[in-house]
Amino acid sequence: MEPPDVFYARSGDVAIAYQVLGEGPVDLVFVRGFAGDLLSAWEQPRLVRFIRDLAQLGRVIMLDKRGTGLSDRVREVPTLETRMDDLRAVMDDAQSERAVMWTAQEGARLAALFAATYPERVAGLVLFDPTAKGRASADYPWAEGDEEWRARLAEIRSGWGRTDFLDRCLAEWAPGMRDDPDFRAWFHAHMRRGLSPGSALAFFRMMMDSDVSDVLPVVRVPTVVLASPSASGPGEYVTRRIPGARLVRLPASPGIYHWVDDDVNRVAMTETAQLMASLRPSTSSDRILATVLFTDLVGSTERAAQLGDRAWTDLIERHHALVRRELDRFRGRELDTAGDGFLASFDGPARAIKCGQALAESVRALGLEVRSGIHTGECELAGDRLRGLAVHIGARVAALASPGEVLVSSTVRDLVAGSGISFRDGGLHELKGVPEPWHVYSVAE
Repeated sequence: MEPPDVFYARSGDVAIAYQVLGEGPVDLVFVRGFAGDLLSAWEQPRLVRFIRDLAQLGRVIMLDKRGTGLSDRVREVPTLETRMDDLRAVMDDAQSERAVMWTAQEGARLAALFAATYPERVAGLVLFDPTAKGRASADYPWAEGDEEWRARLAEIRSGWGRTDFLDRCLAEWAPGMRDDPDFRAWFHAHMRRGLSPGSALAFFRMMMDSDVSDVLPVVRVPTVVLASPSASGPGEYVTRRIPGARLVRLPASPGIYHWVDDDVNRVAMTETAQLMASLRPSTSSDRILATVLFTDLVGSTERAAQLGDRAWTDLIERHHALVRRELDRFRGRELDTAGDGFLASFDGPARAIKCGQALAESVRALGLEVRSGIHTGECELAGDRLRGLAVHIGARVAALASPGEVLVSSTVRDLVAGSGISFRDGGLHELKGVPEPWHVYSVAE
C-alpha cells in the first residue's frame, strides 16, 4: 500500500509531521508511542494492518511528535503542555474539530490532559495499558523507582541506537517478536530513525517526571481502558480515576506493541468500534481543566499612603497595563481584577509560571513587589468566570507566597516535567477552606 502524503502543521516555530488516512463521520487521532517515524511505520505489515483497520472506522490522523521522525528536531525536553499544543495544531491543520484519541502507555498522559483541557475537541479515549505517572509511589507501585530510573537513563545515554542496546529493548517491549529477524530489523531501523540519542534521553526524562494522576478525575469523555490480563496494574488505576471509564481485559500481554498479537488486536478493534458507534453529538461542557494564576501587590496600603491618591492611582494604572501585557504575551486570560490583584487563567501551567516570573521581574521597575500563586484543577465555567475548589486553592497558594515569589501546587509541578523549570520544596500546608493539606513548591529563579 502506498503511504499517505505527509503534511506539516506549524506549532509555534516547530513543524509537526502528520498523515491522514480513511474517511468517516468521526476522526480518530492515533498517538503512537514515544518513538515515531511515519515513513518506517508503513514498512511494518502488522502495524499497517492495524492502521488500515482503524481507517475502516473513521478518518485516521497520525503524527510524529516533536523531536521524532519527520517532525522538527528540538533541543529542549518536550513537556506535556508543549505536546498538547502540537496535537491541537495538527487537528487544526487537518480541520478536525473533534476526535477520538487512541493511544498507549505514556501517551495516555497526553490524551488525558488534552481531554480535560479541551473537552469540546475530544469525543472519546481508547487507552491501551495506560500509565499515569513515571515514578513509583505508595498508591502507584508499578512505576520505576529513583534508582531504576538513574540506571535506565544512564543506559540510554550511553547505548541508544547500538545493536546490543536495541536488542535488550526489543526483549523488554515486544518479547514475542525478539526471535523474528524481519521484525528485529524493522524495530532497529524504526528506533534509530524515530529518535536520536539526545531526543531519546529527553523523552525518557519527561516520562520519568510527568504525573497526571490529579488530572484523570477531570476527564469526562467516554473512555475505554484496554488493560493487560494481570490482576492489578496501571490500567486499573487509570480506570478507577476517570469517571465512567470502562476496563477491558486483554487476552495477552504483547508488550508495548499492541498490534503484534492478533487476538489482542481483535479485542482492541472491537472495543474501539463499539466506542465510536456509541458516541453522541458534542455538547458544551461547563467543567474544564484550567490553570489559575493569582497575583497580589505586596505592601500596597503602605505604598499608597506614602504616594498619595493621585500618584498611587497613576502607579496602579501602569501596573495593570504591565500585567495585561504579560498576560497577552503568555496567552493568559484575565478573569478578575480586585484592587491591586489579578486572577487569570491559562490552558497550560508552564505558561502561567513563566508569566508569574515575568511579572515579578517587570513590576520591580515600578518599585513594586508582587506575589503569585498557581494551581491547576477542575473549574466550573460560569459565563466568563471560573468557579470551584481549584480557584480557592490557587488563591490560598498565592497567600502563602513571599514578596517576589511564584508559588505553585504539587499538581502544577508534576505537569511541567521536562520544562527546565526548577523548584524548591515549600512544604505541606493546611489551606483555609480546603479539605486536605497541599504540598507547595517555590519556582527557583
